[in-house]
Amino acid sequence: MAIDYVKRTPRHSSPGQGPAVDLQKLTAQAPGLVNLYKTARQSLESAGLGGQRAAVYLVLDRSGSMRRYYKNGAVQRLAEQTLGLSANLDDDGTVPVVFFSTEVDGMAEVRLDAYENRIDTLHKSLGRMGTTNYHVAMQAVIDHYTASGATDPGLVIFQTDGGPTSRTAAEHVLCTAARLPLFWQFVGFGDPDSKQFDFLRKLDELPVPAKRIVDNAGFFPAGRKPGLSDDALYRNLMSEFPSWLQSARAAGILPR
Repeated sequence: MAIDYVKRTPRHSSPGQGPAVDLQKLTAQAPGLVNLYKTARQSLESAGLGGQRAAVYLVLDRSGSMRRYYKNGAVQRLAEQTLGLSANLDDDGTVPVVFFSTEVDGMAEVRLDAYENRIDTLHKSLGRMGTTNYHVAMQAVIDHYTASGATDPGLVIFQTDGGPTSRTAAEHVLCTAARLPLFWQFVGFGDPDSKQFDFLRKLDELPVPAKRIVDNAGFFPAGRKPGLSDDALYRNLMSEFPSWLQSARAAGILPR
C-alpha cells in the first residue's frame, strides 16, 4: 500500500499561539475527537509546549501476537488518540501511519475527515502478519520525513507488543537517527512487568554521548488491555519529548 501523503510543512515554520487546528474546524470535521483534542492540549500546556509545532507519525506493529489488539479496538483507539494530539501540533489534520511486521506491510494515513474504523480496515487489507522488525519501520519514517522537507521536529509514536527480531539493527538505526530532528516514543502493549519490554527499556536508556548524540527515545508500557486513560497516555507521551526538544536545540539538531 503506497502512502499518498506528502507533508506540507512550511520551510520556516514557527511556534503558534495555540493548537495548530482550531476547535471550530476540528468540531466540524471530527466531533468524535473533541475530548481527545482538549485533553491533549492540557497535557501539552502542562509540559510547557502550548503552541509547539511538530509532524506526528504513528507506527503500528502487525506481528502475529498483535492480532487481539486490532480485534479489541486498542490499536484504533491509539490512532484516534494520536490524531487528537496531532491536531494540536500540526495544522494539516493528517497522521502518516506505518504498519510493520517482518517488513513494512503498508503505509497510509488517518485524517480528521477519515479515521473512524480506518485502522481495522487497513490492517485487514495488508495480508499475513509476520515477525517484528523495528528497523524497517523506523527507516520508512526517516525516509518519509527526510523527503517531506519538513522543518518542524517529528514525534514518532511507535507501538509494539514486544522486542524486535533484529535488536542490533534496531539499535543501530535509533543511534544513527539521533542526529535527525525525530523523537521516537515507544508504546508497549502488554504486561508492563514482562521481560518482553526489556529491549525497549534498553533503548530508552542508551548512553549519551557514547551511543548517540542526544537521548532521542522514550518508552512506556500502556498495559495489557491497554488500559491507560487518555490523560495518562498523553502525559506519558509528553514525559520525554520536551527534554529532547531542549537537547536537540542545544546540539544544533533543531534551531534555537
